[in-house]
Amino acid sequence: MNFLKKLRPFDIVVIVLILAAIMVFFATNTGKRMTSSNQIEAETKVDIEVYFRGVVVTSKNSPFREGDETFITIRNVPYTKLKIKSTSYERKKIMLPSGGSKYLVVEDLTSPFNYDFLVTLEDNAKITKDGAVVGGNKIKIGLPVTLEGKDYKLNGVVSNITVSKSAVENSDNMDLDVEVNKNQDVH
Repeated sequence: MNFLKKLRPFDIVVIVLILAAIMVFFATNTGKRMTSSNQIEAETKVDIEVYFRGVVVTSKNSPFREGDETFITIRNVPYTKLKIKSTSYERKKIMLPSGGSKYLVVEDLTSPFNYDFLVTLEDNAKITKDGAVVGGNKIKIGLPVTLEGKDYKLNGVVSNITVSKSAVENSDNMDLDVEVNKNQDVH
């Protein structure tokens, strides 16, 4: 009892912190508390589709070419160069009324150099319960990204994430696609 009277407030705080650290250690070792390394369920290749709307290109050629590398920036943080797996584009379209309640979709002749691009990139990702993680960032639909090549720097948005077909063919785990797309809004 005399010992407790000699304790100062600082001593009590140190004892409480040491007891808390011991409790966290035991909770982690018994599996009641998960660490970040335990949350990774798989590692695989994923295809990241990036959509660019209203890009003005006066050249006859697309700035994106299959097989080329492009540098990606995620949330304004430079990440790495990724290989362009596929690309597609089409001229900007508009809707015109065509009698009654019907509409006709045609190319917008008032903006002859306006295009929409869809670029598919391939990268390695860690699959967690929250989806795919690339370069320390959760990759989800709607995430703004920037692609930069030798003659372009364009801002786009992630429109889809799927497990790469090459990864699925080389894997015994067919549930990876389900895990990646579990939290995606569009399939």
